[in-house]
Amino acid sequence: MKQNRKLRVLDGLKLAAIATGIAMQVLCTPVQAAGKIEKPDLKIGFIKLTDAVPLIIAYEKGYFEDEGLYVTLESQANWKVLLDRVISGELDGAHMLAGQPLGATIGIGTKADIITAFSMDLNGNAITVSNDIWKQMLPFIPKGADGKPVHPIKAEVLKKVVDKYKAAGKKFPLGMVFPLSTHNYELRYWLASGGINPGFYGKKDVTGQLNGDVLISVTPPPQMPSTMEAGTIFGYSVGEPWNQQAVFKGIGVPVITDEEIWKNKPEKVFGVSKAWADKYPNTHKAVVKALIRAGMWLDASNANRVEAVKLLSKPNYVGADEKVIANSMTGTFEFERGDKRPMPDFNIFFRHFATYPFYSDAVWYLTQMRRWGQIPEAKPDSWYQEVAKKVYRPDIYMAAAKELIAEGKVKAADFPSNSDGYHAPTNEFIDGVTFDGKKPNAYINSLKIGLKGKEVAQ
Repeated sequence: MKQNRKLRVLDGLKLAAIATGIAMQVLCTPVQAAGKIEKPDLKIGFIKLTDAVPLIIAYEKGYFEDEGLYVTLESQANWKVLLDRVISGELDGAHMLAGQPLGATIGIGTKADIITAFSMDLNGNAITVSNDIWKQMLPFIPKGADGKPVHPIKAEVLKKVVDKYKAAGKKFPLGMVFPLSTHNYELRYWLASGGINPGFYGKKDVTGQLNGDVLISVTPPPQMPSTMEAGTIFGYSVGEPWNQQAVFKGIGVPVITDEEIWKNKPEKVFGVSKAWADKYPNTHKAVVKALIRAGMWLDASNANRVEAVKLLSKPNYVGADEKVIANSMTGTFEFERGDKRPMPDFNIFFRHFATYPFYSDAVWYLTQMRRWGQIPEAKPDSWYQEVAKKVYRPDIYMAAAKELIAEGKVKAADFPSNSDGYHAPTNEFIDGVTFDGKKPNAYINSLKIGLKGKEVAQ
């Protein structure tokens, strides 16, 4: 079976070009179900980003097959298409933005019950600005003894530039990948930490630009560099390799990584519909088992990361230059050209319990949805906890982990076995504000910019 694995990776953007008969012949080869697996043949979606790599490794290393699963990986055009196809059942599951299962469950944009039992990674994003904006920021950035900019760079620096544009009556457009994306929330968090109002979502205006000092809009990840180069946006928040691509092309400079905005921030998740999970519980658990092993492999050594980079560079996965992908995947990150700095935690796939779906992570994303008006009305603390527990499923995750422990493939110490699902309160944010997942309203009220109490964006 493993020798046929290469046939199971498809580019979703090119499927229309495949004749129906040939596609059916390749995709519908019967597979022997293993054990109690209810559905061994699976189609899983992903977006062409480096943090889809746990899926790719689970596939390439045969971890899916070890669990009796015959998986097709299929790239998707954008996040909306990906979510819609999971809801419709065209995809069995997918690499998702952490906010997507939450947003869908509470009815932001699309209403559907989506759950996640697996967090795919920590960190992995950055905010990049064009060369012109960087030049305008430079005079206000402190320099170290080596003459290089001191990081992390605070948004107060960008505010000086934004204020000049406002005074001149000019717009300041920025890009992010999707309204429910981690990239949207971390961009907004960074801007607000420096006194820049990123804008609000209102009942009659869903652009997220109400009262904003900047204009944040959606741009698909692979199009970020070219859109910025054309001058349509002045900067963007995105995952890799599209920040390093800007450096490689000489068109922009990453100014801050998400690790510097919130240390060890949860990023993507593996999402499925609740109906699918209820119908195929053993299949779901088997997928999680394979992904746990993939995360472990990725964090086991730098040599493994180098191997992963080669895989990611293939056109059917990410399709970017190996050197560009390696910049962030192998423990470094390049800001300006030649300013490559050690960042061993830029991508984390297993360490720090990266794969465990913490309720507190879900609560943080919900607080940001409320802060910026996507959740228009005030909610009690209990509502945040209820939604988190409905969407994030550490019970399924730990069932998978316990099987792997029993099989001798992992150690019990690799998992937060006694966790109540909440991280301890932390102030490891760019603004030093403390977040306690059990007290969401107190957290929202402690933030200087954003909706509070019963406030509604008008």
